[in-house]
Amino acid sequence: MKTGAAAVPAGAAAIVHLASGGEPLEADPVRRARAFAEPLLAGQALDTGEEALAHADGTAAVLRQIGGGPSLCAAAYLVYAGDYLQRPEEVVSKAFGASYASLVTLTRKLVQIQRAARAAQPVAGAQGLQTERVRKMLLAFSRDLRVVLLRLASRLQTLRWFAATRQPCPLPLATESLQVFAPLANRLGIWQIKWEMEDLAFRYLQPRDYQRIAGLVDERRAERETGVAAVREQLATLLAAAGLHADVQGRPKHLYSIWKKMQGKHLPFERVLDTRALRVIVDDVPACYMALARVHETWAPIDGEFDDYIARPKLNGYQSLHTVVRGEDGRPLEVQIRTRAMHEHAEHGVAAHWMYKEAGAKGYAGVSTVGENEERVAEARKAVLRELLAWERDFAAQDSAGGAPAQAVDAGERIYVFTPQATIIDLPAGGTPVDFAYALHTDLGHRCRGARVDGVMVPLNTRLLSGQTVEVVAAKEGGPSLDWLNAELHYLASPRSKSKVRAWFNAEQQAQTIARGREAVEKLLQRTGRTAMERQALAEQLGFKSADALFEVVGKDEFSLRNIENLLRPPEPPPDDDQVLLHAPRSGGGGSRGGVLVVGMDSLLTTLGKCCRPAPPDAITGFVTRGRGVAVHRSDCSNFRQMAQSAPGRVIEVTWGQPRGDKAPVYPLDVVIEAADRGGLLRDISEVFAKEKVNVTGVHTQSAKDGSTAWMTFTVEVTDTARLGVVLGQIKRVAGVRHARRK
Repeated sequence: MKTGAAAVPAGAAAIVHLASGGEPLEADPVRRARAFAEPLLAGQALDTGEEALAHADGTAAVLRQIGGGPSLCAAAYLVYAGDYLQRPEEVVSKAFGASYASLVTLTRKLVQIQRAARAAQPVAGAQGLQTERVRKMLLAFSRDLRVVLLRLASRLQTLRWFAATRQPCPLPLATESLQVFAPLANRLGIWQIKWEMEDLAFRYLQPRDYQRIAGLVDERRAERETGVAAVREQLATLLAAAGLHADVQGRPKHLYSIWKKMQGKHLPFERVLDTRALRVIVDDVPACYMALARVHETWAPIDGEFDDYIARPKLNGYQSLHTVVRGEDGRPLEVQIRTRAMHEHAEHGVAAHWMYKEAGAKGYAGVSTVGENEERVAEARKAVLRELLAWERDFAAQDSAGGAPAQAVDAGERIYVFTPQATIIDLPAGGTPVDFAYALHTDLGHRCRGARVDGVMVPLNTRLLSGQTVEVVAAKEGGPSLDWLNAELHYLASPRSKSKVRAWFNAEQQAQTIARGREAVEKLLQRTGRTAMERQALAEQLGFKSADALFEVVGKDEFSLRNIENLLRPPEPPPDDDQVLLHAPRSGGGGSRGGVLVVGMDSLLTTLGKCCRPAPPDAITGFVTRGRGVAVHRSDCSNFRQMAQSAPGRVIEVTWGQPRGDKAPVYPLDVVIEAADRGGLLRDISEVFAKEKVNVTGVHTQSAKDGSTAWMTFTVEVTDTARLGVVLGQIKRVAGVRHARRK
């Protein structure tokens, strides 16, 4: 449709004048609206190719069929006329009132966005996104039910036009009709629109199946109509004889429903049981069950084909009794029984309960809210919103099939805004342009510096409203502001946006920590002359997955550089400098009398290696040193293996000897403990050593920067390692101790 700024025609100007000053010439709002729109729409064409005025006439006719009041039918003309006015909301408000003006504004915006979306260049996978987009658009404008009903009626009229003119319907439009608009009509209970829209969309999307099903139906039409007429007359007579006042009608089965049942249940056409159907309309619920009894007395019911939707209504409020019986000719016959109120709801859905009357100054959606009507309108609006939200949940459940259940959408907690390209973005209520930017892309959110809402620059903490179009102004590079996390400034309403901002600052802080740790490690490597060492290899030797992980804990001061120095320290040289004399300070012995015997030799000086600290009954081996006797190591000592490789001739066999004197010699051992850091931890562990009468000669402790973990190394004196095992068992029982072992 063209969006030119045509002048208001003379007839329309007269209506504006009369509405603002005196009484209008015509009290019928539909005739007034058509007279207003005709000069504007005559000769104009919609983007689908339809003549604009004819489309408005058809839309108004559909709305009348589903029970729409005069004000709703009148709106069908005003919505399209608004495209040819310079200030449509102002002009319509003067001529017809604020309620009509609001409807025109909302519906025109929705129509324009839908057209822009359809006109967008198609891309792979865009159809699914378009379906999602249109669905959310309808939900966004659900605060005025008239917008939704107008769009349903308009779409049905468009499909009728393609069928009447035999022109090919665009597949995206037909798909959208079948996947979005028909389910919406079903959810709102508007059966008339649902079945016709499904049949028309089916005709364009799957023409071969449509023609096949239509042919099968037509082949049996005359026979079926004759049979249905006879059965209808028979049932009407039967009910009248039972004293029931009933209206018995024949109901055709629409083609898409037949095809869908054939596909879903893998049935041939002959086994679709409800191609012949009768509808019985009675006065009240007891009469429904009385009529059902008469039907089952006359014809045999088919097992498994009875549904009581009166006792258990469908989600959209539909109520009726459904049964399938076998007629006198042996063929199945479906019978639906309902009250007149149930029939009205089944045919017109929520539209049957919506009072479309001209509103007063405080009216809502064209509905008078004066006196007792106010409560009825509120209840009707709640019912409509419940159905629309249930419709949304139906789609969400399909989208998440096979995954976690989709979360229900609450219209009061979500808003729907648009990008300039007509993409719909849903945000929590109170969402801001910054939330909008993060919803589009994380990087765009980081670089967001300004925003235009409906073409006007606004502050970044402006709260958006459903239906607004938002454009983000972004810098080429940069990051978010810490102010955005200040709840008092209201820059962010979405938890998702807040988490992205926090993640950015956490990543920035982590990068700074890694850089600080890298610098410290590099300085250490330079000082020790190991600059050529691979950083990844160094990290893996220290038990880290990556060099950055090592740099991070070093940067946080959670890992001492001394651990890296110990790793880089060269292997212990021949133990001239790093051995200590084995002695038994409390036994008075010395030399080999201290407890180590060199096999085949007597009174030979022996020393214990500090690297592995052997003690009975460890397996031990000796290594002959220069000037310090025999160095005794544990057989599994890594230093000993390196020295034995370099000088195998200096390896000598040693064994533990029998100590002399009253007191057994003691041996220094290192005990390594890891525990949850807490007050009194060192005291509790020391008490265990004291209780077990183990002498502690040295303690070294280190704690993580966050205070979560403590590492302790105790040097103790024991007579043998068996004694140490008992002590370690007691230490592991101390609260918070995770590991305790001999080094």
